[in-house]
Parts: sequence; C-alpha cells; structure tokens
Amino acid sequence: MDAGPQPPARARLSIGVGAGIVIVLAVLVVAVLVSALAPRGSSEVLVTNPDAAQSDSPLDEAGATAGDGDARDAPVIYVHVLGSVARPGLYQLREGARIVDAIAAAGGYTDVADTAQLNLARVVTDGEQLYAPAVGEAPPLPATGGAAMPGDPASTTVNLNTADSAALETLPRIGPETAKKIIDYRDEHGPFTSIDQLLEVPGIGQKTLDGLRDAAVV
Repeated sequence: MDAGPQPPARARLSIGVGAGIVIVLAVLVVAVLVSALAPRGSSEVLVTNPDAAQSDSPLDEAGATAGDGDARDAPVIYVHVLGSVARPGLYQLREGARIVDAIAAAGGYTDVADTAQLNLARVVTDGEQLYAPAVGEAPPLPATGGAAMPGDPASTTVNLNTADSAALETLPRIGPETAKKIIDYRDEHGPFTSIDQLLEVPGIGQKTLDGLRDAAVV
C-alpha cells in the first residue's frame, strides 16, 4: 500500500489556521472600537484638572480665555457652577480665573442659557457658587445670614457685590460716574470683602466712605 504524503490535507490545515488568525484580529479590532466609542458615565460632582481649566471658551464668540504660563503656579480654588451649563458641579480652577473659565470647565452654556447675564470677565473667588440663568430667569439672590423683614433697616442697605448702577446711585454721595467705577472695580478685582475696600475705587475718599458704612453691605 502506498503510504506517501497527502498534500491536500496539509493545505486545508494551513488555510484553517490563517483564517483563525484573521478572525481573532478582527474581534480585537471590534473590541477596541466599541471601547473607544462607548459613552462615559458622568458624576454629579465633577472636579477638573486645574491646569486645564482655562483651556476652552464656553462660547464660540468668546475667543481666547485669560491666563498665561504663570497661571499654573497659582493656588487652586473651588467654584460650584450651577444652572444652564452642560455639567453642573464642583470645579477646581486656578486663583485669578474668571467666569469664562468656570463656564468652560462646566462644559459651556446650554442652549437655553442667557449668555448676557454673566460678566465673563469677572474674577471668581474660592468657595463661590456661580449660577448661569436661563433666558427669562432671574439669578437667585446670594445666600445671607438671614432674610430682612419689611421695615428692617437691613432691607434698605445696598449690597456692593450684587447691586446694579441704579441701586448704587441710591447710596449717599454716589452718582452715575462713581457707580460705574464701583462696578468696574468689582468686575476687575472680584467681590468686595469689606466696606473699607471702597477706598481703592477712584473718586471715593474717607468722607464718602464714612457716609456709606450704614447704607452698604458686602
């Protein structure tokens, strides 16, 4: 009996191994693609990388955000961003960051946001809660130690950090020009931390400050 080699059988075995390798590679490629395209879960409280917090603008028209190489050396602050933003939550920013950076860290404005209500150039402070209102929505009043009752003297005071020009002009010795300077100072340096800080506003001297102590709060 002829016991010679059988080439056809070996050929079939070789084709089977090659096809198996191709299948394994195809499965690996599909697995990598599925992993890359799978949606990522989100947390209710988000903390960003502070070095990247000033990377993107929340608005197409906003242009480049503030910050330079020295920003990486600034201390970290925490800002709670709420309202009409893509990802409300708690965020780390660098000290000196502005509202534009906080909104960007929270994923930018949503379609319903009233983008004109917030001053994107204002400096944010550590521990601040920043609310982005929707169109037609008034921003919530800042939290205080207690609500003033009608007739209470506290109800007639003006908050230097939230008052608009008209409200500031109700203060003694404060006209439209000085009111604008107060707002400009607030926008550049952030919220007032004391009444005495008004002395840093051009045009306000000690006599004017003394007349504001009972009428203004921070």
